[in-house]
Amino acid sequence: MELEEIIEKLEQTVEQMESEPLSLEEAYKTFSQGMKLVVQGNKAIDKVEKKMEILMKKDIDGEDDE
Repeated sequence: MELEEIIEKLEQTVEQMESEPLSLEEAYKTFSQGMKLVVQGNKAIDKVEKKMEILMKKDIDGEDDE
């Protein structure tokens, strides 16, 4: 799942929790799903950060000069 999709689903989850009266069980389930999305989002961000670090290191080390 792409980061943009994760963010969109998180926004929907927050909106649902804020706008609908949920039972305790429903609220817990929705919150848990949201937390799973947060974890996925963090992993996606970490992946991008690692790629950026590699590109920046290559640039600093003078590799791939044009």
